Amino acid sequence: MPKPLDGKVALVSGAGKNIGRAIALHLARDGAAIVVNGRSDAAALAAMVAEIEAMGGKAIPVLADVSDQAAVERMAAEAVDRLGGIDIVVSNAGLRRQTPFLDMGLAEWREILSVALDGAFILAKATVPHMIRRGGGAIVALSGISTHLGTPNRCHVSASKAGLEGLMRALAIELAPHGITCNCVSPGSVDTVRGAAAGARPSTLGDRTIPLGRKASVDDIAATVRHLAGPEGGYITGQTIHVNGGLFLT
Repeated sequence: MPKPLDGKVALVSGAGKNIGRAIALHLARDGAAIVVNGRSDAAALAAMVAEIEAMGGKAIPVLADVSDQAAVERMAAEAVDRLGGIDIVVSNAGLRRQTPFLDMGLAEWREILSVALDGAFILAKATVPHMIRRGGGAIVALSGISTHLGTPNRCHVSASKAGLEGLMRALAIELAPHGITCNCVSPGSVDTVRGAAAGARPSTLGDRTIPLGRKASVDDIAATVRHLAGPEGGYITGQTIHVNGGLFLT
């Protein structure tokens, strides 16, 4: 039977683990060929490609730092050369740090923004022309609940995600004539394995009770991204979709 994303090519940044991995698998199960992107863990990307191929899908691994414009342009070119084009971009790569504002240096501030915000801009610049040639597409960026709650020790992360939501709203209007939708998904507390650099979960989240009684699974987040990236989400653009079990209400 035909799948909803047959013939589509999706580029997922930060796809080696956690939410990015789940997103890549959801898109692949519905027929999309996947560009599995990560910055440094080649083994994780290779394992992802093998998993997608084992279920009958198609994928290629591409190591590229999304804050490096030349590397992202090469990745986009490789996607077109090997998979035929680009239809879906999921801007998931990001860095998390826990640093009090008074202890934060400009270098750390810039490092965080360079991935989540600059990286989304660079990805869009490199891929949108290919989407236009294919007649449209979808961009989905991963934001986060801490931006909306106000979270201590993460002002750089919050600023990067707030900027990301603004970027998606602006691109939604500018790219609409080309048939390209642009949205953010904002997860709440997600049951993932946190890297050492991310630190403990922010206290702002720990002090709240999730009305639905559990953390999100990575599949909860991936399902929302999949909806926005596919034909079912074709009339949704410029939005931030909160997936948080009632932890934050818009």
